[in-house]
Amino acid sequence: MKYVVILGDGMADYPVPQLNDKTPLQCAKKPNIDFLAKHGETGLVKTVPEGIPPGSDAANLSVMGYNPKLYYTGRSPLEAVSMGINLSDNDVAFRCNLVTLSDEDNYSDKTMIDYSADEISSEEARELIEEINRHFKTDILNYYPGISYRHCMVWKNGPGGFKFTPPHDILDKKVYQYLPQGENSKVILDMMMESAKILKDHPVNQARVSRGLRPANSIWLWGEGKRPAIPKFGEKYNITGSVISAVDLIKGIGMCAGLDSIDVEGATGNIHTNFVGKAEAALKELESGKDFVYVHIEAPDECGHRYEIENKVRSIELLDEQVVGVILKGLEKFDNYRVAVLPDHPTPLALRTHTSEPVPYIIYEKNSEKTSGVKGYDEFQAKETGLLIEEGYTLMDRFIKG
Repeated sequence: MKYVVILGDGMADYPVPQLNDKTPLQCAKKPNIDFLAKHGETGLVKTVPEGIPPGSDAANLSVMGYNPKLYYTGRSPLEAVSMGINLSDNDVAFRCNLVTLSDEDNYSDKTMIDYSADEISSEEARELIEEINRHFKTDILNYYPGISYRHCMVWKNGPGGFKFTPPHDILDKKVYQYLPQGENSKVILDMMMESAKILKDHPVNQARVSRGLRPANSIWLWGEGKRPAIPKFGEKYNITGSVISAVDLIKGIGMCAGLDSIDVEGATGNIHTNFVGKAEAALKELESGKDFVYVHIEAPDECGHRYEIENKVRSIELLDEQVVGVILKGLEKFDNYRVAVLPDHPTPLALRTHTSEPVPYIIYEKNSEKTSGVKGYDEFQAKETGLLIEEGYTLMDRFIKG
């Protein structure tokens, strides 16, 4: 048996007026996913437990079979694992975004213009993070460059008790209400405020502005946590597996779970990613002997955050054609296989951030086709089946064990 999970990050949504009050899933042309929904098990699954913020961290932990209430320790330590950062038990890791803020002199008067600084390139970002590190690095504080706008700061033997807001949650809002809070927040806030002075006239940003791009003119720290202790996926399910993603968070979850992380050339985490390359990499893993592959597509989530209505619909269509379609064709050579398709959480265009409602899922098995009663895959048809998995982390048991 071969197992493939295809996760469209943030794919679920609310009805959109500009789409004739339909969701992107309802509007998208997705014949491959619709086929799986018609001939598999279709329902809803609650991936984010009550009391936990609806982030991709907790939601993907849940989809991978881990109860976030037991294993979630924060977003950044998972990303740090993917970046090769060695965390001790008492180190605290922080996500460090390179963002674009408006140009008011007073930091608290600024507005969050872009949480990704126009999806800054990794090469440009590295220069800026290295400059930040030259100013702030100490025996206990260190910055590490990552991919595009996503980076990491580690505080050795660091404190807790912070209250942070993810920058993608406050687009077009004044930042003063969302600045770091908590007993030790002054250290964090001081670095953020000073970074705006350091980065304002940096040559990388001057060059970006001259090309009509947004400058990465501040860091934004959030998502703190300590190294998690996650049981190995292979020991839990007695199978071997890999994870394929352009995002350090998902790679880190997979690596913590003992899965191999496979890099794909041209995988970006946005709508311009190498969809086909991810699908082909998944098939290669299965053909080489792996039992399980977790294929993560970030594009719908990014489109939701950026309020790109047409792109969100298109990202789902590309996922269907160039990921699901390619994988299904490649799986034909195997005697039997199971495919699951789902989002980790909704990212409604109307809100531009994550929510925690249950999401539609499909489990399809080649040798056990059934009639689900739905005509296709979307939020409302999944609800009509009456199937609801309340504890999202149990979905993987259902998928693997049947």
